[in-house]
Amino acid sequence: MILVDSSVWVDYFNGTASSETDFLDAALGAEPIAIGDLILVEVLQGFRSNSDYDTAKALLLNLTCFDLLGTKIAIKAAYNYRTLRRRGVTVRKTVDCIIATFCIERNIPLLYTDRDFNPFVKSLGLISALRGP
Repeated sequence: MILVDSSVWVDYFNGTASSETDFLDAALGAEPIAIGDLILVEVLQGFRSNSDYDTAKALLLNLTCFDLLGTKIAIKAAYNYRTLRRRGVTVRKTVDCIIATFCIERNIPLLYTDRDFNPFVKSLGLISALRGP
């Protein structure tokens, strides 16, 4: 199973070709793909037309959808944020810290294009779905 970040879903729905969207396209229907509730919000809020929103919502709701935040993940995400900050890395978005921490704790590879996840791969054990551990 892999979790797909909004950075990839946005490119995918916009028809942007990349290694990540090609990977996602090949994986859909071939292996378990998951999304998180916070990612679902980020993706769906970006659609302008109701028909595109409805189509995307129908596709995304067929995936495994994880509730990404609870007390345990909240505390661990804060710890991870502080760890990276001590190393000179400032995570720009709390949501990214939550997503990365969830994946680290569950040992679920993350498919992403957002460079903010790279420090989590380099320093905290996040597995990149495209690049491996």
